Amino acid sequence: MGTLLVKNIHTLVTMDDNRREIRNGALFVRDNVIEAVGTSDDLSTATAPAAADDVLDLQGRHVVLPGLINTHHHFFQTLTRAIPAAQNSDLFGWLQNLYPLWQNLTAEHIYFSTQMAAAELILSGCTTASDHLYLFPNDCTLDDEIRAAKDIGIRFHASRGSMSVGQSDGGLPPDTLIEKEPDILRDSLRLIEDYHECDRHAMTRIVLAPCSPFTVSQDLMKKSATMARAHPAVRLHTHLAENKSDVDYSLEKFGLRPGDYAESVGWLGEDVWHAHCVQLNDSAIDKFARTGTSVAHCPCSNMRLASGMAPIRKMLDKGVAVGIGVDGAASNDASNLLQETRSAFLMARLREIDAAAMSAREALELATRGGATVLGRDDIGYLAPGMSADFIAFNIDTPALVGAHHDVVAALIFCQPPAVDYSFINGKKVVAQGQLTTVSIDRLVETCNRLSLALVE
Repeated sequence: MGTLLVKNIHTLVTMDDNRREIRNGALFVRDNVIEAVGTSDDLSTATAPAAADDVLDLQGRHVVLPGLINTHHHFFQTLTRAIPAAQNSDLFGWLQNLYPLWQNLTAEHIYFSTQMAAAELILSGCTTASDHLYLFPNDCTLDDEIRAAKDIGIRFHASRGSMSVGQSDGGLPPDTLIEKEPDILRDSLRLIEDYHECDRHAMTRIVLAPCSPFTVSQDLMKKSATMARAHPAVRLHTHLAENKSDVDYSLEKFGLRPGDYAESVGWLGEDVWHAHCVQLNDSAIDKFARTGTSVAHCPCSNMRLASGMAPIRKMLDKGVAVGIGVDGAASNDASNLLQETRSAFLMARLREIDAAAMSAREALELATRGGATVLGRDDIGYLAPGMSADFIAFNIDTPALVGAHHDVVAALIFCQPPAVDYSFINGKKVVAQGQLTTVSIDRLVETCNRLSLALVE
């Protein structure tokens, strides 16, 4: 891949341990790893940077920061956005209206919806994404997602989701969408053996992710945890305490509140993160903090489905690691990670009725360092020597940022520019001057719209 010098950066937001923001900044990358960070003057006089194979001169017109990290998503839902029957439903009703559509998904749907969701994420600043695929009708496999993510160039944590408790056994999903638990465990092991990379700078990792307390058995939760912990860097993920109905189901079915249920099946620990946690009580938050259990915060979906506002300020104050997740492309109805980060920032202030409850820089930290912690990564989330070369650049000379050049870092959240100008993932340029370099966005949009119309009709 060679060497790359990015220079004349208006503001380089490192998010490093000292939270340095460097004016007239520069980055030097060798292959897929950052080798030097500093000012343009410092790096231009060093021997190695002066001989860079490629030089990107940003001419003082961009703010550069670590790539954003998406900690929870359902890529396949990109094809079923704004479905009329589900527009005004809460979580359970929304699911019940969409399950009949999703049972017709095929491998082709999975591949192209993955690319479409990843494209939208990348253009909004995301460089690493975790996706939770929990249904496998017809010929669908997680392999389809992994192949699509690799082709578009995003760093990817592929979550092998599952549903094994259908309506006939008291679960929510139709029996046509559930799998047998031995088959789930067998396929989970296959995916780990075939795709999981545990080294630093890994581009593909496997996560074991039984869908939720109302779609899988306690036995599957326990066996999935045992399997994950037998393999380095394989983490655990599920939905938890998303809304009041979720809590009611847990109390009725297990006699436990969601946090206690998670503890009872071995799903607390530094290798576990839960999505939503909107209705997590104080006792559970304390358990999460004590055990190092993390949370994926998905504010837009929580607002869209009227699930409530997660107590993120309380979690952070207690020491719980929190990352941002856009959640399903049909429950958020977007895959814009910068927008999601802004929504988290605004929701924290609204929930606490306190304009100082979260700063813009704290919100950016959730989407960078916070996300890295949630996914168990020590190689992404900030810019420093030895870190993966995942970084993004926003042009500050755009209508969205007019009048905010005195603090372009905070303006990314307050004002939200529409898209990145450049994005580098693992040292590779995947966005240049606002255009994806790895796929044709026009052809991808056309293909996805064709597949979506056929699926819905």
